Amino acid sequence: MSDRRGFLKVSATAGGVLAFGHRRFNAMALTDVPAAAKPLRLLILGGTGLTGPHQVRYALARGHTVTVFNRGRRNERLPKGVEALQGDRNLHQVDALKGRDWDVVIDNPTTLPFWVRDAASILKGHAGQYVFISTISVYNPAGQQSIAENSPLLELTDRDPLTMTQEEASKNFEFLYGRLKTASEREAAKWFGAKTTIIRPGLIVGPGDGSFRFGYWPYRIEKGGDILAPGDGSDLIQIVDARDLAEWTIRMVENGTTGTFNATGPRAPMTMAEQLYGIRAAFSGNKDLSFIWVPADFLAEQKVAPWAEMPTWLPKSDPEHVISKTNVERAIAAGLTFRPLATTAVDAQAWYQGLPEAARAQVAKNAGLTEEKEKAVLAAWRQR
Repeated sequence: MSDRRGFLKVSATAGGVLAFGHRRFNAMALTDVPAAAKPLRLLILGGTGLTGPHQVRYALARGHTVTVFNRGRRNERLPKGVEALQGDRNLHQVDALKGRDWDVVIDNPTTLPFWVRDAASILKGHAGQYVFISTISVYNPAGQQSIAENSPLLELTDRDPLTMTQEEASKNFEFLYGRLKTASEREAAKWFGAKTTIIRPGLIVGPGDGSFRFGYWPYRIEKGGDILAPGDGSDLIQIVDARDLAEWTIRMVENGTTGTFNATGPRAPMTMAEQLYGIRAAFSGNKDLSFIWVPADFLAEQKVAPWAEMPTWLPKSDPEHVISKTNVERAIAAGLTFRPLATTAVDAQAWYQGLPEAARAQVAKNAGLTEEKEKAVLAAWRQR
């Protein structure tokens, strides 16, 4: 998994660890949240992954009525007061959606375009707005200097995307992921037209993220000692806290906002050094801690994979580094806000430490360097 897209499969499947993980966090009710001006009837497709539980909690706190539709495997993680409908979109089982009306539909988990088609064919005329949660992985980075909502997209050109099955997609997930998301966006717009909202998140992080794609850094920094850090610290990174994304999504539907929005952060460009030192400020305590910055070419020699073993990081030499220059001005203008980095880091680490031991061990396998490999690479660097 040497590139960003190659890591997406882990990111998409790591949520399964939470089936035996820390459910209490997602089931907690939010307090001191002002009520929305008008209560809405919300249908959330999915609702039990990374962002879904945060959407549900915030929507309930704002006074909305929430229904989720999913396979029913992890609904015990949801707060009280949520209606659950059961089906399996991969098997075309969507009859539970028939004969109901909602103000807004939020589609969280879809990668396959036929999932959108099957749900939208029932929901068209029965929902006022359709929000499709996409990804910045839809963008084609080739030849780009930065990424905006009108940047070129990856396309699936050799077949009809609606015929793609989950089994087929899983065989070449890294190549197909962004292309299928592009096709899914278009399928949503085909059914709901001007009532469609497309949200393209960047790397989603924070409590509940079982992929360890950001959580490795607060975990490693809290341990202290000599920490292998990638590059020279100047490479750009972008992340968005799952709670910031989820709560902004709910505020967007309250405002009836439609259109396409990149949703990552922070507000201003952040370098790898700023990220790591920012996390260090939240965790250093009395521990001895040093970052050992190792050049990208040496890490390549040592077969240290960007993004997978050095989470959140891509060197400037990587063609996909341009994705870390995604413009988010439209989302900020539409109300996207950002928690402090320290808050995200502390809460991600607290969530991780709250998992049972077996779950922590499984999560830690998803990203970051093993202790043995980190020591070996640092020893080789010192020898060099």
